[in-house]
Amino acid sequence: MKDDSKKWLKEVGERSLRQVGIKKGDIVLDFGCGSGNYTIPAARIVGEEGRVYAIDKDRRDLGKLMRKANSEGLKNIERVETSGKLKIDLEDESVDVVLLYDILHYYYFPRAGDRRKLLREVYRILKPGTLLSVYPTHLQSYRHPKLEDIKREIDSANFHLERECSVMLIHEETLENGQVLNFRKARKNKKGSSAHACSQIRLGGSVLWLCFSMNRRRRTSGCKEHRS
Repeated sequence: MKDDSKKWLKEVGERSLRQVGIKKGDIVLDFGCGSGNYTIPAARIVGEEGRVYAIDKDRRDLGKLMRKANSEGLKNIERVETSGKLKIDLEDESVDVVLLYDILHYYYFPRAGDRRKLLREVYRILKPGTLLSVYPTHLQSYRHPKLEDIKREIDSANFHLERECSVMLIHEETLENGQVLNFRKARKNKKGSSAHACSQIRLGGSVLWLCFSMNRRRRTSGCKEHRS
């Protein structure tokens, strides 16, 4: 609804995306950004030190997005056009956060092979240990893919499910309470195989690192890099 969209862009969007994990200075990719419901609040959060890449195959939606950005004076959004090919025109390990919101479902990615190609590209452009945030929608029990399929495919692409968070989101121009899945890209060991993923938790003035073995799927007290 129109009022929901205004409320989202005015106040709710930034609060929700901060909860998800976007922060000042981040480099963000909003894949399948549409007219910018997530791109605009993400750009406000990351500020001048950050950047948001907005990728979509619909040029009209990208045009709407850039007009919104210009009206707000946002200079940190870069429009990325695509023909629909599963190739993201960004450098390896150049991004801190990838948003796949309302993307991994039967309408856009009905074939598992295409979803795997997309996840390989996402893995390529993300920096080690950084965030893949997924908002799964349109996943019915009678239709593939199911939520379990999506989780398994992302896990197989060397991402670790860090947490699930319930936040207010905008979907089809309507505010709704959504369940977001946050994954971390696994780091590489010297031989190039996936070794572990790390996530940071702040408790008061202290920082706690939770490090996960990607081979044994277990939490450790800290990897070599973060063990005190």
